[in-house]
Amino acid sequence: MALALVTRRQLQPRVQFTVGRATLRFYHGDCLSVLSELEPQTVGIVVTSPPYNLGIKYRSYKDDMPRREYLNWTDRWIRAVSRVLAPQGSLFLNVGAKPTDPWIPLEVAQVARRRLKLQNTIHWVKSIAIDRGSAGGKRLSEDVAVGHYKPINSERFVNDCHEYIFHFSPAGKNRLDRQAVGVPYQDASNIKRWANAGGGLRCRGNTWFVPYETIQSRDRDRPHPASFPPKIPEQCIRLHGVDRAGLVMDPFLGLGSSAIAAARQGVDFIGIEMDEHYLREAVKRVKAAFSADA
Repeated sequence: MALALVTRRQLQPRVQFTVGRATLRFYHGDCLSVLSELEPQTVGIVVTSPPYNLGIKYRSYKDDMPRREYLNWTDRWIRAVSRVLAPQGSLFLNVGAKPTDPWIPLEVAQVARRRLKLQNTIHWVKSIAIDRGSAGGKRLSEDVAVGHYKPINSERFVNDCHEYIFHFSPAGKNRLDRQAVGVPYQDASNIKRWANAGGGLRCRGNTWFVPYETIQSRDRDRPHPASFPPKIPEQCIRLHGVDRAGLVMDPFLGLGSSAIAAARQGVDFIGIEMDEHYLREAVKRVKAAFSADA
């Protein structure tokens, strides 16, 4: 797919550059406005984490709409995404919750259901505790607890260590590259029993343990209040199939994790961000990620 054919009226990106085989375009503006300028059915993968409407303190966006207004806005941007999504495209939609408002991810998924088919529900596990006796063939010398979470000081709620990633597609019938994010069989004898166990890998399943990296200063190392690590969009792109990705898009760019992921896979990318500060930070982080690799 030629990226030059993506826009209808020569919409100009704020920043554009190339990393290896990937051309990355970054747009400053409201996602609905930018999406309206894109040609229909030209985007292979959308991987994004929109505002959750949980009162998070963004710089240029109030994350506390009345619920009906928020869900109506959600319907508008998902409708716009579904218009530009290719017939075999994928939308990977990351939505979190808070203990006092646990329904918001499911309500967002119900809205997306009006436009697309829910094909997979993935659970992003940020932190997990494994008892020594529950490790099966993996012998542990002690109980382990790994990952990061935000502690909850409450007598009613447990710590929230997980978020949803809803995988939508136009027909719910996309062929996936499951072994691209596969994991080794614990028991080598299973490889002989399964015809699709090429390379000794099995499907990872719908639980992905992806912890945040440890940071020293939130203002410096993670200045956006609701970002995901690049490994999340990277696994989404690989699961969909890099060879069929064509063009990856994130309409809520944040700190640019999805751009880093697309560039690492050699796939063209479009990112949209309404806050100019976050946009500048995202571009800086993408360039720094690949200057460090060089």
